[in-house]
Amino acid sequence: MTTLVVLQPGYVPWLGFFDQLRRSDVFIYYDDVQFDKNGWRNRNRIKTVKGAHWLTVPVRHAGRMGQPICDVEVDPTQRWSQRHLRSIRESYARAAFLELYYEELAETLQREWRLLVDLDIAIVALMCRWLALERPMLRSSELGVAGGKSDRLVGLCRHVGANRYLSGSSARDYLDTPLFAAAGIAVEWQDYAHPVYPQLHGAFLPFLSTLDLLFNVGPGSLEVIARGASTSVSDE
Repeated sequence: MTTLVVLQPGYVPWLGFFDQLRRSDVFIYYDDVQFDKNGWRNRNRIKTVKGAHWLTVPVRHAGRMGQPICDVEVDPTQRWSQRHLRSIRESYARAAFLELYYEELAETLQREWRLLVDLDIAIVALMCRWLALERPMLRSSELGVAGGKSDRLVGLCRHVGANRYLSGSSARDYLDTPLFAAAGIAVEWQDYAHPVYPQLHGAFLPFLSTLDLLFNVGPGSLEVIARGASTSVSDE
């Protein structure tokens, strides 16, 4: 079977994002849906000596209510990349694998980014290379597939020839699974059990950016991500 995963782009995403990507045959960035101001498109968390700390990319949103993710612009007036890199350097100075990744991360973050989506996709591509994770990756904004929520997802499956759709379990409340079944597309749910791995700064803290895993575990990180994988199948 050919499995499609469709996810909104995110900034230095968590482990579950890369688990879905790992389990896909084709991956589509859902980049032309509405930007959620307080979501994960432009922020994520790392672990510091004081606990979880947000890394937030400032974006232009005043007067742009309802704009799609692919149009969101990074605010160039703020020195956000320097702040992020300083926080990372201070928080992970004793991490076993920080130096393996830091230089490439710094080079990428410090480029002159205009669009948030381009930054997000570039960082994910970098992290995928570190994880030795390669998949065909497309952008919904470039595919010309229209429709409502479930209709469009079915259309995206058909567009790439997928007969299985892997979704996060939070979509159970709104995904029209009978529509997928009628189209001959199986729906599977990712029920991710967050794995525990070695961390700095006290008791284990889950649901951080995958940067935390990479800095602490290094080349074995994809094996840790895979440990959390579990799947349930739609009844439809």
